[in-house]
Amino acid sequence: MSSLGQSSSLQRLHNVEKRIVRVLELAGSVMEELGNAQGPRADAVAAHCREFMLSMKEIQTTMREEIKSACEYRPFEKCDYSARIANEICCKKLEYVIEKMDAMQLNIAHSANEV
Repeated sequence: MSSLGQSSSLQRLHNVEKRIVRVLELAGSVMEELGNAQGPRADAVAAHCREFMLSMKEIQTTMREEIKSACEYRPFEKCDYSARIANEICCKKLEYVIEKMDAMQLNIAHSANEV
């Protein structure tokens, strides 16, 4: 996920947070209407409920998209770290083998000079 994609994702989540606050305000408004001493105004309750439901649907859709996007994100998918480490280990092993072979060659040469 690029920093631009991450930034836009964070912006979308910030907007969802604002919508959640608005939904809670709507729920509070409906509760106030229902607790009104003169009785609730049906048109106000209906309008708040309609906006509430539309906002919930938008929130759900956005959250579903963000979760799907996060699940598709594979930060190490194109990483060659394990291949590079395996290569480094092979190089170190080869250096060790060469070092031991050089030591063996010196021992053979030293033994041949003594005979």
